[in-house]
Amino acid sequence: MRKYLNLILAASLILFSCSHQDSDDSISLEEKLSKSELSEEDLKDRILGIIVGSAIGDAMGAPTEMWPRESIKLEYGFVTDLDSMIREASPEGIWVPNLPAGGTTDDTRWKVLTSEYLLTQHYEELDPADFARIIEERYLSYLEGIQQINSEDIEAYENAMLKVGWLQEWAKVSRPFIENNLVGYADSLGKFYGGEMVCAGLLYAPILGGFFPGDPEKAYSEAYKLSIYDLGYAKDLTALSAALTAAGMKKGSNPDSLLASLRVDPKQYFQSRLVGRTAYRILQDALKINEEAKKLDSLNFMDANSPSLAYAFEQLDERIQDMPFHAGEIYLQTITAMVYADFDFMNTLIFLTNYGRDNDTTAALAGGILGAYFGFEKLPKKEREQVIEVAKEQLGIDLISIGQQLGDHLVKP
Repeated sequence: MRKYLNLILAASLILFSCSHQDSDDSISLEEKLSKSELSEEDLKDRILGIIVGSAIGDAMGAPTEMWPRESIKLEYGFVTDLDSMIREASPEGIWVPNLPAGGTTDDTRWKVLTSEYLLTQHYEELDPADFARIIEERYLSYLEGIQQINSEDIEAYENAMLKVGWLQEWAKVSRPFIENNLVGYADSLGKFYGGEMVCAGLLYAPILGGFFPGDPEKAYSEAYKLSIYDLGYAKDLTALSAALTAAGMKKGSNPDSLLASLRVDPKQYFQSRLVGRTAYRILQDALKINEEAKKLDSLNFMDANSPSLAYAFEQLDERIQDMPFHAGEIYLQTITAMVYADFDFMNTLIFLTNYGRDNDTTAALAGGILGAYFGFEKLPKKEREQVIEVAKEQLGIDLISIGQQLGDHLVKP
């Protein structure tokens, strides 16, 4: 792990303003592909990999979301595969009770909604106000759906309220942002989910990163602009997760280059007086945990009884926050798992699922990043087919269609 700690990445970046400016200048397909050095076919495969890879991670963690490890072990044993879920429906969780293996939560819904937003955007620069609008419009459509229920069917109202509850907090922030009401935006953001630093942007960061393949600096800049629901250094974590995804979409990328992308600092967080850059300290913690863990058992490190795994889990326990969906906690667990698993797709998800806490979000974040790195065709076939089928048949989400549309949009001249 020391080779990661000693990597130095010098990055220069032109920062973009938060206001969107339309441009008549179109960027050619060759220019879009130049940073990634991928073929058009490979690029589309990576985009689809983000969406389906994230859904696999979401589905891995969904049955035991927020469970303590003891409960996961008691009911599911050591989780190595997708499983069915018997859990309550909730706005941020599942909307359909008793989903079969492959069912997903809001983590997948956010990737889909962000993909729909990106289909309206130019490659050159994203518009955060448009993002706020699409969220508000979706929220208002859910409210309208309640008004159109012409019955006394309590279950119909309950289902409709799940959708409203999902975007309720987000809509409160969206409206003043769209109106450029700085005081109102600051006030609503300060009360977003009680003023806690929830993992807002981390829910959609991989999709944003995938829109700028092979260009982590550009991905960071654009994702930072769209981190309008994030508080504090969560904005940095959102942007870094997008940068990490973009870095994985470069031909010949490897663990060294992926981790190097987590040192880009266009907003100069390192220069913060007295505090410095929290995101970098989190990265150092992840690397140190792994360095010590692998000393204990380098052969059976993904076994249920592995001393290495137990050590890594214990170290993460010492760094938990007041709530499982804290952005800093999500980021630390995700980076730790990917490094621990040597960036293997399924082993990373196995680590995160069995660790617990907000394990569908951490696994969805990692699944999206690694889906960009490996591409759709290299994802485990059984798992990808399961989530695709359940999403379409049970949830009305066509992951393949969404991924293909986004890929086609990205390569459009």
